Amino acid sequence: QEPFVADEYIERLAWRTPGGGSRGGEAFDPKRLLEEFVNHIQELQVMDERIQRKVEKLEQQCQKEAKEFAKKVQELQKSNQVAFQHFQELDEHISYVATKVCHLGDQLEGVNTPRQRAVEAQKLMKYFNEFLDGELKSDVFTNSEKIKEAADIIQKLHLIAQELPFDRFSEVKSKIASKYHDLECQLIQEFTSAQRRGEISRMREVAAVLLHFKGYSHCVDVYIKQCQEGAFLRNDVFEDAAILCQRVNKQVGEIFSNPETVLAKLIQNIFEVKLQSYVKDQLEEHRKSDAEQYLKNLYDLYTRTTNLSSKLMEFNLGTDKQTFLSKLIKAIFISYLENYIEVEIGYLKSRSAMILQRYYDSKNHQKRSIGTGGIQDLKERLRQRTNLPLGPSIDTHGETFLSQDVVVNLLQETKQAFERCHRLSDPSDLPKNAFRIFSMLVEFLCTEHIDYALETGLAGIPSSDSKNANLYFLDVVHQANTIFHLFDKQFNDHLMPLISSSPKLSECLQKKKEIIEQMEVKLDMGIDRTLNCMIGQMKHILAAEQKKTDFKPEDENNVLIQYTNACVKVCGYVRKQVEKIRNSMDGKNVDTVLMELGVRFHRLIYEHLQQYSYSCMGGMLAICDVAEYRKCAKDFKIALVLQLFDTLHALCNLLVVAPDNLKQVCSGEQLANLDKNILHSFVQLRVDYRSARLARHFS
Repeated sequence: QEPFVADEYIERLAWRTPGGGSRGGEAFDPKRLLEEFVNHIQELQVMDERIQRKVEKLEQQCQKEAKEFAKKVQELQKSNQVAFQHFQELDEHISYVATKVCHLGDQLEGVNTPRQRAVEAQKLMKYFNEFLDGELKSDVFTNSEKIKEAADIIQKLHLIAQELPFDRFSEVKSKIASKYHDLECQLIQEFTSAQRRGEISRMREVAAVLLHFKGYSHCVDVYIKQCQEGAFLRNDVFEDAAILCQRVNKQVGEIFSNPETVLAKLIQNIFEVKLQSYVKDQLEEHRKSDAEQYLKNLYDLYTRTTNLSSKLMEFNLGTDKQTFLSKLIKAIFISYLENYIEVEIGYLKSRSAMILQRYYDSKNHQKRSIGTGGIQDLKERLRQRTNLPLGPSIDTHGETFLSQDVVVNLLQETKQAFERCHRLSDPSDLPKNAFRIFSMLVEFLCTEHIDYALETGLAGIPSSDSKNANLYFLDVVHQANTIFHLFDKQFNDHLMPLISSSPKLSECLQKKKEIIEQMEVKLDMGIDRTLNCMIGQMKHILAAEQKKTDFKPEDENNVLIQYTNACVKVCGYVRKQVEKIRNSMDGKNVDTVLMELGVRFHRLIYEHLQQYSYSCMGGMLAICDVAEYRKCAKDFKIALVLQLFDTLHALCNLLVVAPDNLKQVCSGEQLANLDKNILHSFVQLRVDYRSARLARHFS
């Protein structure tokens, strides 16, 4: 048996033989193992001979059967060849007979067709004679149940009558025409009755007969009219129209041979009659009296009409259904869309003006005109170059004249205008119309509101030498910044998609850039003047609170304060202004403005310290003041400002250091790079400067 391995077979045989273990040992008997092998070989030989004889017998039997099978196959091949020959003969005979039958059929048809025509002509002549005699006796004309056959006959007679000369057959032609018209009316009436009963099969039969009549279109009109009976009972005419078209679409194919034409005619009727009258009623009511409601209704009606058109696109309406539906929509709205943008701009202008005026009225503010022309332009250029207030300062009483509610209202109106513009504008006019709406937004939001607030805020900034001045311009900056972020968001979200692929894009971007630059100039100017006012307030505090005896006390041994009262008040004021700047601005603008304020603050303190003479104890007090100023400067979180006050603190050490150590201190890390004149100017502030010893050490 497979798999057969000789070594394993011998091994198993040895193990089965007593004393035949292959590993040796006391029980191993080689003679007995040899005897067992010899006997087993003999058994295998006998088995081999028996199997060989069996194989030879099977081979002989197989050869005999193969010869018999080959003989049988040859006989079958001969039989198959004979059958194939018979089949060919039968096929040729069938082809011959079929040819004869076809030829005979052609001959019969050639004889039968003229015969049928003759019979039909004879019948038509018979019916024609009845019309000539003026009396219709045939059952087909008198039996109302045979209206279909009568319609077929009268339709053919009508065609024949049209070929006859009028002078000889005028009477019979009029009779045939009259009967033609009567049957046509009967068929249409039958179709109408079947439609009311809901008998689709009868409607299909009558429509098929009427297809060859001139009144077939009237049949379609009747069907369309009856379809709409009771279909528009709800307030939503658009939803009713969609439901009606879906119902008719399922039915029309079972009745008419040209369902797409009938459905298209129904849709055309709905648009030209129902929708057009509905749209006219809705729009004409507000067209001249209420522009806001008119625009809302126009947008809503146009949107619902286009949505209905999208639903109708699912039906088979012929080859170019997109163009067909677009023409229907255009026919309804063309008179309203032609001047849409003028109405939109007019409404947006009046609405925006009203929103602004209502806001200023709520503030009891009479808006002052910001003049234009030569004198105003000259003032503006002078102000930009000199940063000086031209004209009297205006007290705004803390009012910024900026309102987020106003801005939100203006942006909301403009957003709705952009949406209407997108929907109602012709694609070729869309960028141009969107730009006009954007120009309205710029005029009323940026110019009339933000720019006016900036101008008013600039006029409200007091001069730098004013005492106890209230500074509100940073509030204007904060609100203007917030508003402009909203303006920029609407620019990107609602305007950009409308103009992104048109030349108007660059024009809008340029206009926006100019607006930003104009505002930045005024914001920078206002911030700069506000910083000047802050420094002016600090000067007033220092002038009022700082006394000469602070730094040159009469009793050097009895100084109880850690820093002067002027320092305390200045630091308190500065911290408030720093917090206000942080709350009013964002991003890098905070650091930029704080750096500018910090530099000016440092210059003020530096120049202020230069005005006094310092005793030893006074110098210590000055150092304490500068240390407090430096602590205040840390709130700026600007490295340059802190560095300036560190250097100033180091300079103040020159006011107290021993004369012998002056050179060592001046060559220290913080003072080594300073100009020698600066160091000298601080040393000169010491009350003991004129002593020969100090002058000698510093020289």
